[in-house]
Order: sequence, then C-alpha cells, then structure tokens
Amino acid sequence: MVNSLQDTTTLHNGVEMPRLGLGVWKVQDGNEVVHAVKSAIKAGYKSIDTAAVYKNEEGVGQAIRESGAPRDSLFITTKVWNSDQGYETTLAAFDESLSKLQLDYTDLYLIHWPVGGKYKETWRAIEKLYKDGRVRAIGVSNFHQHHLEDLLADAEIAPMVNQIELHPLLSQEPLRAYCASKNIKVEAWSPLGNGRLLTNELVQEIAGKYNKSVAQVILRWDLQHDIITIPKSINESRIIENADIFDFELSAEDMQKIDSLNRNERFGSDPDNFNF
Repeated sequence: MVNSLQDTTTLHNGVEMPRLGLGVWKVQDGNEVVHAVKSAIKAGYKSIDTAAVYKNEEGVGQAIRESGAPRDSLFITTKVWNSDQGYETTLAAFDESLSKLQLDYTDLYLIHWPVGGKYKETWRAIEKLYKDGRVRAIGVSNFHQHHLEDLLADAEIAPMVNQIELHPLLSQEPLRAYCASKNIKVEAWSPLGNGRLLTNELVQEIAGKYNKSVAQVILRWDLQHDIITIPKSINESRIIENADIFDFELSAEDMQKIDSLNRNERFGSDPDNFNF
C-alpha cells in the first residue's frame, strides 16, 4: 500500500525516488513554472521533472531556491535533448542544465529520446557523470525494449529508470514486464493521456464509486502497478488534488477494468519514428 506523497520506490542502486512527482512539460519559464513548482513543494511534493528542451530549468531552479526546501529533501530530474546527444556534447549539455538549475547535482539524468547512432555515446557520458558523483541516478526516456537491449549490450551501468508515455489507453504491459525483469523502474509521462482520459465513462464510473476524480483514479492505478508518475499541472488546486490519492485503494476488479482500456494508443511520438 502506498500511503503518502513521501513514499518512494528504491532504484537498483539504492537511491529512493518518490513515486509521485510534478512534470513541467509545456509550462512556461518564469512566473508560471515558478508558481507551479513552489505550489507543488508547498503541497508536499519532493520530485520535480524537467528537461533541457522544456526551456524552463531556470524557473525550476528559482522555485527550488525560493521554496526554502532543503536540497537533499527534493528529487530533481532533467534530460539531455536530442541535438546535444553524443559524448562531449552530453557532458556540456549537463553542465548547462546544472547552471540553469543552479544546482550542484541532479537526482536523475535521462536520455530524452533514443537518437539512432548516438544514444550509446550519450549513455557513456551519462555513466561518467554518475561515476563522478554529479548525478545520483541515471536512466532513459522513450526507449522501447529493443533500444534497451541494444544499450545494455555495451552499458557498464544499467539504466535505473525508463520514462515512457503510459496511461490506460497505452498501458505498455510488455515493456513494463521487460523493465521489471531488468530492475529498471518505469515512470509514466502523460499519465492522463493528455487529458483525453478525463471524459472516459468507465473511469468516471469507478471514480464515482470511490468519491474521487478521474485523474485521482488513474494516478492511483499507476501507483498500484508500481509505476512512478509525474502528472503536469500549473493549477495549484489541481496539483494538490493530484496528490490526494493516498486515502483509498482500487480493488483488483477495478484495476482490471482500467487495464482493459488499453488500445496501444499514443498521443505522443513513437520512439521508433520521430524526427526531432
């Protein structure tokens, strides 16, 4: 049973990662992201997920400083963008991210997408950052099983996390099973399916039964499947509501009903076919 916003899951190197965090994709730098991150930290969130390409690392860093939260109480993730992939360029990109965040280290650093011909060199750089103690944990994002197999063939250190598009319409069960077999934790981006799931009748019906919102039910479904989840919101009341999921538990039957919604339907790009 996951009981609180402070609950963590243990990565394969022993680092504790919060099960629920705030994502800031498409959140504007400046006041918007500062307000969202400060609202989340005030509400008890420990984990904030950003990326170089989101162009809001500076605002995230400002919010962390203004929040007054001790640095070691937070879990900050950022990612190397596709155009910066490669060995030296990844090291430089990490320096730039740290400078924008005004932090001494990040808790998790991810390869954002599996850029063909580049992600292995990128991973070598990320392994170096890890060995040098500049990141506490390392991982990938948007990797299919075959990308992971290819990476693991040469990697010294296995990824600790794979952050993927995951929601009830794209439940990624085979990839989740593979990651579990390799002790790689799965993290869901777009856990609410870009908001498309909020009007789903089945989930609405289940939500009514528990007197919870559709979003709360889906985020609870994530946690009960041992999926780390990072819903994005800029609205303080929604940020608080998204975290109010620790006072109920979905029955096995309701979990199966939500599982049955899978259509392998993506709202984001397919990692085998992206052009950015």
